[in-house]
Amino acid sequence: MSNPIHSSNASSGPALAGIRVLDLSQFEAGTSCTQMLAWLGAEVIKVEPPGRGEQGRSATRDVPGVDSYYFLMLNANKRSITLNLKHPESKPVMESLIRASDVMIENFAPGAVERLGYDYTTVSMINPKIIYAQIKGFGPDGPYGDFLAFDMIAQAAGGSMSITGEPNGPPIKPGPSIGDTGAGLHSAIGILSAVIQRQRTGMGQRIEVAMQDAITNFCRVGWARQLMTGRAAERFGNAS
Repeated sequence: MSNPIHSSNASSGPALAGIRVLDLSQFEAGTSCTQMLAWLGAEVIKVEPPGRGEQGRSATRDVPGVDSYYFLMLNANKRSITLNLKHPESKPVMESLIRASDVMIENFAPGAVERLGYDYTTVSMINPKIIYAQIKGFGPDGPYGDFLAFDMIAQAAGGSMSITGEPNGPPIKPGPSIGDTGAGLHSAIGILSAVIQRQRTGMGQRIEVAMQDAITNFCRVGWARQLMTGRAAERFGNAS
């Protein structure tokens, strides 16, 4: 798959050369973010559980024992290491990776990374300059903060399904996985902004992106129409 990002000055080298990303993400929302960073030149080190690897390796697998196309599409240009984060002996290795990284990203289920002992407070004590990014389905302070989410759930909760489809027809999920990759792109923007801010302050920070919020952001024109008319945004099908 070709890189969709092109530099106008190839001799300058990749924009993120020298930036190391510790990637604890899985499936699509997190992996799309780290792949974007890898395309921009960052060194991405993907941490996977021993034996089976990241769950995306076997998702929609058509040949037994071979990584799925789904996984390959989202994990190009990365390096992988296997590490059992639940085992005490993994802690020194993980801490050394944290110290040597500029960015850490995860999109586990809510509360999972904290139970593993790698919450932001702990990680920032190991490396105060690290940029710590999390992608979840919903904002942590809302009523669904503890719920899991995949793309179709985010698209339903965020509103894209409600404005997609034919007039007077049922809501339809848009084909592109904008809940997953959309959240990944929002996270990448936050990470790049934090990298620039760290150049001024010398300090890292925590970034959190909710998939529902990413979808809501994509639907701004629909919400503007709703505010203008006072009615729920309508579905227009292919009509302009």
